[in-house]
Amino acid sequence: MSHPRWQNGGMKNEKQNRKDELITQFGGAMLVKTREGKFELQGGSADNRTEAKEWMSLFLHEAVVSFCE
Repeated sequence: MSHPRWQNGGMKNEKQNRKDELITQFGGAMLVKTREGKFELQGGSADNRTEAKEWMSLFLHEAVVSFCE
């Protein structure tokens, strides 16, 4: 006789199911928080990234942000 609550076969780790969280978007540039808790600015034009950097300086100034193209 099996005991389902004792088995992990059907249970998934919550962290494995989480995706990157979109914080905000500036044209084609997306500011996301990764599964690891890091902030990344992904894609966009130079103008989009400039706008994002200005926004971050006002509203997310304590975060360390990686810039990905």
